[in-house]
Amino acid sequence: QVQLVESGGGLVQAGGSLRLSCAASGRTFSSYKMGWFRQAPGKEREFVAAIRSSAGITYYADSVKGRFTISRDNAKNTVYLQMNSLKPEDTADYYCASSLYDFTPNNKYEYDYWGLGTQVTVSS
Repeated sequence: QVQLVESGGGLVQAGGSLRLSCAASGRTFSSYKMGWFRQAPGKEREFVAAIRSSAGITYYADSVKGRFTISRDNAKNTVYLQMNSLKPEDTADYYCASSLYDFTPNNKYEYDYWGLGTQVTVSS
């Protein structure tokens, strides 16, 4: 069982920045593939970013490429999402997820565990 706890959400003006954190339980965090997804009211949960366990290979949705950065600190069992140049359309609940097996990074059905989410609101 893996437990994931997100933090760092909040209210920010357009153009601002936030850093989300996701703390994971488990002794083998370094082997987990980690992803961030988001869900706006009335919309489907969508892929934001993912990072593999080895070599820090990263993946991004086109809508956040160049603005968001995913990273991980295996010593702290934590994955981060640095969000810069935020836009009102980034407003959503943000969820981190883990995959213990090989995965397609943007496929939410291939993740095994999910956090409860943290809310991000970007005002115009």
